[in-house]
Amino acid sequence: MPTKEKDYYKILGVGKNATKEDIKSAYKKLAKQYHPDVNKSPDASEKFKEINEAAAVLGDDQKKSQYDQFGAAGEQFQGFQQGFDFSDFTSDFGSFGFDIDDMVEKIFGGYNPRRERRKQRGSDLRYDMEIELEDAAFGATKTISVPRLEQCEKCRGTGAESTSDIVTCDECDGRGVTTRTQRTPFGLFSTSTTCRKCRGEGKYIKSRCPECDGKGAVRKTRKIEIKIPAGASDGTNLRVQGEGESSGKDSASGDLYIVVHVKPHRIFERRGNNIYAKVPVHFSTAALGGELEVPTLKGKASLKIPAGTQSNTVFRMRGQGIPDLHSNHLGDENIEVYITVPEKLTKKQKQLLEEFEKENKSKKGSFW
Repeated sequence: MPTKEKDYYKILGVGKNATKEDIKSAYKKLAKQYHPDVNKSPDASEKFKEINEAAAVLGDDQKKSQYDQFGAAGEQFQGFQQGFDFSDFTSDFGSFGFDIDDMVEKIFGGYNPRRERRKQRGSDLRYDMEIELEDAAFGATKTISVPRLEQCEKCRGTGAESTSDIVTCDECDGRGVTTRTQRTPFGLFSTSTTCRKCRGEGKYIKSRCPECDGKGAVRKTRKIEIKIPAGASDGTNLRVQGEGESSGKDSASGDLYIVVHVKPHRIFERRGNNIYAKVPVHFSTAALGGELEVPTLKGKASLKIPAGTQSNTVFRMRGQGIPDLHSNHLGDENIEVYITVPEKLTKKQKQLLEEFEKENKSKKGSFW
């Protein structure tokens, strides 16, 4: 039994006198309704395929003319219905949601500035920055110099000497692709390739901008202010949106990524959000107890040393460390003391120590 001929006008819900804009508008509406990403009914995929098949014919002037003359059962469409690639209209979407403008461009052709801007987005840049431990602890603002491509100010990224020098490509009629139709034993098949003259842009430049030679971008060194957050650590990545390179052509710039490297500190060692330091203490202070002046990231502070303190004792100073990057929690400062012995003694000091030693020996017991 012969297959019933499809009525593409009926599928799209338009009349035979419908303009291309009417067809495009009808397709948009139906594609949004039946795309498998939003319509989970069992027949949605088949319906969506049928809509795209109809739009692919009626949206192409040559195919539409052939269809109006011979119908879908004509020799020109033998093999077209079986060879229609439904995946072209689904593979680009998935979990990110479908882009109706991209779908329309695939079927009806033409230049899509929004899609072109996405494709020509400028490159991202990386900058390795060294900072002091104090900058990491309290945050800081740094100014860096970044060599990069910037949009040409003279042509504003168009690459043309003037706006009148940007013209629609006459080889592809602004579509960015050229189509070649070939007759085969299975019917007529059309193949599309990127236009060689405009390189798929749909437009080309007659006279290039003398400043950027038509590239739309020039290389410059730009000073950029970077804010280092309190709590940054070695390897912290900071993203500065839009401060990467420009590709010209009125496109979005890439991003600048700052990689933080914290320099070793002359006093403190950082372990997570805590800091550690070794501080000498006189043996008399360790024996008798007293006040010990110690360094902190904010300056000097006084630490109480109890009598009988031994070497390698660690004292914790709460909240004197590094703030956590993602919370308000402060780390601690840990001071490890080690006892120092004076190399030279006064006569009085020597006599007092000798008396101390005699008294100490008179006591019973030993270290062993």
